[in-house]
Amino acid sequence: MNRIFGTSSSKKPKPTLQDVIAQHSDDARSGAIEVKVKKLDGELARYKEQMSKLRNGPGKQKRMYEAQLAQLAQQTFNIESTALATDNLRNTMATLDAMQQANKELRKQYGKIDVEKIESMQYDMEELLEQATKSYAVPEEIDEADLEAELDALGMDEVDEGPSYLADLNKTPDFIDEAPIEQNEQTLTTPEAVRTTY
Repeated sequence: MNRIFGTSSSKKPKPTLQDVIAQHSDDARSGAIEVKVKKLDGELARYKEQMSKLRNGPGKQKRMYEAQLAQLAQQTFNIESTALATDNLRNTMATLDAMQQANKELRKQYGKIDVEKIESMQYDMEELLEQATKSYAVPEEIDEADLEAELDALGMDEVDEGPSYLADLNKTPDFIDEAPIEQNEQTLTTPEAVRTTY
């Protein structure tokens, strides 16, 4: 491989363990790192100071706005409660006025009522009911033979046939040309009507 790429002309000696320890303990290098750490500490202190200022500013503002929101919600609730109480009071007053008006009307109408006239009407109705419920010596048992004799006398012995408007039910209507065929005749004349299948 050395033939293709070749070798370096100057070979540095590999660092020893002592050289590495000396490099790390070098004050120049350590001092540079300490300067960087101090610089970062300064920046952190400045950022902490800014954060403390910001924490008081926006945090206080947020709490102030939240308190204002809570106060507005409480005020809205109080206003709505007052409006509801006012509506309830108006409804109560309207109901009271209506009840007073109805009371006046009832007293006025009650003044027009004649109690003696009502009592007289009740007495008359009781007499009418007594007369309507009186029994006029009708015998409790009525003989059917007597009733039939009375019906015959009145000429109503066709009671079994029914009223006259039902008398024409057995007649054939005028719009039918032929008389209806009885069921028994139809089965005898048309043997095709009964067909047996196997």
